[in-house]
Amino acid sequence: MNNDAVNVTLRGCARRFAHHQALHPLDLSVHAGETLVLLGPSGCGKTTTLRIISGLERTDAPGEVWFDDRNVTDLPIEKRNVGMVFQNYALFPNLNVAQNVAYGLKVQGIPRAEREARVQEMLELVDLTALAQRHIDKLSGGQKQRVALARALAARPKVLLFDEPLAALDAKLRERLRADIGDLLKKLAITAIYVTHDQQEAMALGDRIAVMEQGRLVQIATPQAIYQRPASRFVADFVGAINCIETDEQGQPVRFCRPEDVLLAEAGRYARHGCIVASTFLGASQRLQIDIGLDKPIQVERHARENWHAGQRISWSLAGQAALEFTA
Repeated sequence: MNNDAVNVTLRGCARRFAHHQALHPLDLSVHAGETLVLLGPSGCGKTTTLRIISGLERTDAPGEVWFDDRNVTDLPIEKRNVGMVFQNYALFPNLNVAQNVAYGLKVQGIPRAEREARVQEMLELVDLTALAQRHIDKLSGGQKQRVALARALAARPKVLLFDEPLAALDAKLRERLRADIGDLLKKLAITAIYVTHDQQEAMALGDRIAVMEQGRLVQIATPQAIYQRPASRFVADFVGAINCIETDEQGQPVRFCRPEDVLLAEAGRYARHGCIVASTFLGASQRLQIDIGLDKPIQVERHARENWHAGQRISWSLAGQAALEFTA
């Protein structure tokens, strides 16, 4: 672990804008060297939380922000030693790659020799050495985001903050850059807080995930625990597809499962029965819609090579202890 990594602690942080409570009082601890992902839909408070950590936004009193044993609540962003990576890159179009990476160091008064050495180190880290003299408008979206990451790291921040940095990229590039960022964060062991609404991104990058809903933290746990043991139906539904497999006497859903946890067989093998009403080819897999006698068909994911078709009668069961039940 990076010995310079810091713990980040929020104590009762909240934010109200006019008549809207963007963030309800929040307690949150981010361990030194870990990547914590703030996950949730638009308007859930995740970006407000990130901005409070950065110093771009002030928490309402009596909330406090601590970096290790240092209270940074009243410090502006430039005095908190944080690096930020934004969705829109925030690069200078009139400067080349190396100049963009060096800009913050120049503002800080870092001597030229040290500045050039750090720029070279950062460009090597994000694999952009060959593009050092290229202007920003000649770069792809992925290359621009690498420049933004190199610039954020050049100042050697204690905390690295990401505000949906991959949202503007196409799916293939997003997946590739996500893997690169994950590898880099593990290598650097820097404390990182990453905001996204993309559950796959959260699962891939987070040591832990903090799920937010309507300005509140509703669950914080490892990716595996969030997916396999969600604390509420909202969490279960937000981080992946779920099926209702049982209702109460009033027709309200009471038991759920993930599509991949449904076992299928020919009619008669399992105690539960149904009928495939639709099949969608997805390349490596197929998505089956199965009528089991409830209001909505359940979804089941199967390998594309398996021979299932609409109109087929089937029997089904659940794998292991796969059923999910929620009290709210």
